[in-house]
Amino acid sequence: MSDSNRILVVDDEERIRRLIKMYLEREDFVVEEAENGVEALEKALENDYDCILLDIMMPEMDGIEVCEKLREEKNTPIIMLTAKGEESNRVQGFEVGADDYIVKPFSPREVVLRVKAVLRRTGQTNVKQTSMQTNNLIVFPHLTIDLDAYRVTANDQEISLTPKEYELLVFLAQSPDKVYKREDLLKEVWQYEFFGDLRTVDTHVKRLREKLTSVSKEAAKMIVTVWGIGYKLEVEEQ
Repeated sequence: MSDSNRILVVDDEERIRRLIKMYLEREDFVVEEAENGVEALEKALENDYDCILLDIMMPEMDGIEVCEKLREEKNTPIIMLTAKGEESNRVQGFEVGADDYIVKPFSPREVVLRVKAVLRRTGQTNVKQTSMQTNNLIVFPHLTIDLDAYRVTANDQEISLTPKEYELLVFLAQSPDKVYKREDLLKEVWQYEFFGDLRTVDTHVKRLREKLTSVSKEAAKMIVTVWGIGYKLEVEEQ
C-alpha cells in the first residue's frame, strides 16, 4: 500500500466522508479524514497528500480559508465540494487556488474519476498507464516544460506549481505569442463555462509570475498582459 496515492477527505458530515472513503479505497487509494477546517489544515500541512477533497461549508474554518492558507505553503491538488447554488463560493475557490470542484449531491463514482483526472494531470497517479513518448518537451530560452514528467524548470531549477498553474502555463506555451482572452482561458484551462469572476485567471497568472520570478525573472517576463484583452506567452527573438 506504500505506493498508493494518499487522499484527504474533508467534510463535516461523517456520512459523506465514509461514502467517499469507501469508493476511493476500492480503487486502492489510502484515505484519511478530517471533519472541520482546522483539523484539515493541520493534517494537510503535516502530511504530503496527493489530493485533497475539501468541502466549502464547514465549522471553525471554511474550505476557502483552508485552501488559501494551504496555498501559502503547498501545491497539493485540491478538489472543492460545493452545495448546489454556491456559485460565488466556487468562483472564490478557484481564486484561492482550487483545481476542480464537484457539486453536491454527487455520484461517488464521479468523485473517483475527478480524483484520477487531477492525479493524471499532475503526474502523481500510480494507476497503470500506457507508456508515453519520451522527450516530450516545450523548450524556450529561459523555460523548459517536460510534458511527460509534468515538470517546469527555469535556470536549471524546478518550479513547484499547482495543477491549474501548470495547465495554464502549458496552454499558453503551446501557442506562443498568441493572445488569449480571459474568457477563453477560463473555458479552456478550467473547462467550465460558469458565470464567474475573471479574476480567477488574473489570480493564477499573478501566482505563476511570482513563482517564475523567484527562479528566473526572464521566464516570468514571458507571460505578458495584453491590456483590455488577456494574456500571452511571448518569446523573444534570438
